[in-house]
Amino acid sequence: MIVLQRVSVDGRARTLTLEWDDAYAQTLAHALLRAQCPCAACRRARLAGDRTLHVPQDVAIVDVQPMGYGVQIAFSDGHAQGIYPWTFLRTLDAKNAPEKRPA
Repeated sequence: MIVLQRVSVDGRARTLTLEWDDAYAQTLAHALLRAQCPCAACRRARLAGDRTLHVPQDVAIVDVQPMGYGVQIAFSDGHAQGIYPWTFLRTLDAKNAPEKRPA
């Protein structure tokens, strides 16, 4: 089992860095994380092809709270519903695209 070792937020660069115990490190843009929010409302909008879900490129993480199996992230646009499981975060790459979706 791969375990997360460290989470750090860089407000200036608008990135979240995850360091895993297998020496893999990810740096993810705040806008990517907001656009990939796993909450029910955001998932429903993406699945329906809703193009009105606009994520500003300057959106920023304002808070990160551990939730055991992941983190809850609050954003500067007021959105804070999604809990991002560690397995989901691990599937996101730095190129701003999901590699695969967890089951």
